[in-house]
Amino acid sequence: MGDLPYKIATLVYIFNSRGEMLLLHRLKPPNQDLYSPVGGKLEQAVGESPYQCAVREVLEETGAKLAVADIRLCGIVSERAYEGRGHWLIFCFESLKKLDLPPTAIAEGKLEWVHPDAVNSKAIPDTDREIIWPLVRQHSVNLDGAAEVFSVHIDCRDPGKMAIMLEHPRKL
Repeated sequence: MGDLPYKIATLVYIFNSRGEMLLLHRLKPPNQDLYSPVGGKLEQAVGESPYQCAVREVLEETGAKLAVADIRLCGIVSERAYEGRGHWLIFCFESLKKLDLPPTAIAEGKLEWVHPDAVNSKAIPDTDREIIWPLVRQHSVNLDGAAEVFSVHIDCRDPGKMAIMLEHPRKL
């Protein structure tokens, strides 16, 4: 599994004035039939930055125009051998602006507002349920978390037993 491709992506956690989070019920891979935040792959060929990717993906998937100053990096996730198909480097952002967008269907799936306490009742990827979502909750300023950035490495080579290393913040 050492020669799997590396993919770079962003996820953007968007909240509305009611405190709900926007999730995409995905129609296409990756994570087909599962819920995930808005986001997508970084356009490496044009030298796109993670912030630019996040802003572009929000515009493409929701129609909402955000500036780089309107988003905050809250975490970095690296996944080794996710589903045995590739390695992922994911930059997790949150919108600092509340967006009251209507639920809508887009080419990638259906955008739905979900209360943060109900996220785990949705069909979400295992790594999101067990690792990423709890860390986002702890570090999201929208959810009164610490404004510190987290970094976690997830080794998915054995789907039955993921190896997780919280790289930052570390308890000393």
